[in-house]
Amino acid sequence: MTRQLFAVKGVLFSFYALQAVLLPYLPVYFGMKGYTPVQIGWLMNIGPFVAMFAQPVWGYLSDKYNTIKRIIGLLWLFTILASVGLFLSGTFGLAFWFVMLLYFFMYPSIPLLDSLAMKSIRGTKHSYGAVRSWGSAGFSIVAILSGYMLAWIGGIEKIGYLFWALWLVPFALLMFLKERAGQEQGGNADTRIRIQDIGVLLRNRMFLWFLIMILIVSIPHRLNDVWFTLHLAELGAPDTWFGLAWAVASISETLAFAWLGRHLHKYHELAVLGLTSILYAARWAAYAWIDDPSVLIALQASHSFTFALFWMATIQYAVRLVPSEMGSTGQAIVSAVFLGLAGLLGGVIGGWFKQEWGGGSMYMFGAVLSAIAAMLLYATHQYRRSRGWS
Repeated sequence: MTRQLFAVKGVLFSFYALQAVLLPYLPVYFGMKGYTPVQIGWLMNIGPFVAMFAQPVWGYLSDKYNTIKRIIGLLWLFTILASVGLFLSGTFGLAFWFVMLLYFFMYPSIPLLDSLAMKSIRGTKHSYGAVRSWGSAGFSIVAILSGYMLAWIGGIEKIGYLFWALWLVPFALLMFLKERAGQEQGGNADTRIRIQDIGVLLRNRMFLWFLIMILIVSIPHRLNDVWFTLHLAELGAPDTWFGLAWAVASISETLAFAWLGRHLHKYHELAVLGLTSILYAARWAAYAWIDDPSVLIALQASHSFTFALFWMATIQYAVRLVPSEMGSTGQAIVSAVFLGLAGLLGGVIGGWFKQEWGGGSMYMFGAVLSAIAAMLLYATHQYRRSRGWS
């Protein structure tokens, strides 16, 4: 068990380190390739959109064939192949297809890693938050160092070489993971789900309503993921600040995940999500009014009590809402809503607000949406309490 947890933490650390290369610098890389802002918007949003459809399928396959490790390995192999095409392509058309394939294979491994972490701590004293914090730590460290590493190898134009080199670590650690097959992972063949069970899950009214509320909260968050770097650039921030901005967010997230893992179980998830939405509303309102890049980067520390609370409560409540044998599928659907549908809507709607009225209006829209989500979550929590439902 100690070896399994060590390997899981290492895989999470190294996998999320890769995201610290793409998130801050991929929009800048596309700009250096000569793509227009509209084209960059499409390139940054098509991947999450495709991932929305891909994640439930891969989650279903993981449950059906009772394997997580082999599915993750396959996804990562195809991710690298797609990235080769992306970073070697010279036209928008080729970049469009390869970035779509990149996210089609990379994003579905995120809920599978969450599921693997949950299975690995089962029967132990370890919490999901403490294990997941290793992913945040990997993101934070590489986000701080990525600007220097890119400068050392020749600039942002060489981002592909850094991305490929970093893949060596998660692949190596993946080999040390045990599958945790049999009863611990999903039972015998009779308990494996069928493809039509996904439809049954989506007809669960509470689960579907929960997804709608999570979508409303997620749109402003994903809007910020897509446009924050470019918003900083328009405010005059130097390129070397981009990785730092995301490092501040991730470091604060790391500490929050570790602390919340010991305390979040004391509170009902819907109440926690209602509070999180209020905090999100305050965060986006501050982003709307402040135009000093250094202050905005400091405010990224608010990621600790917004996203960390949001994601842990969301995963825990989703697990309670779905049958145990559909755990990977349920988490994949939640992740598809957050990374896929919310990513597409946040990117497109946020881009429209930004184009028409500027970055401030974009963030004010996010604040209003978060406030609406808070009211819906608290109302749902009170209604279910009055009925004696969990």
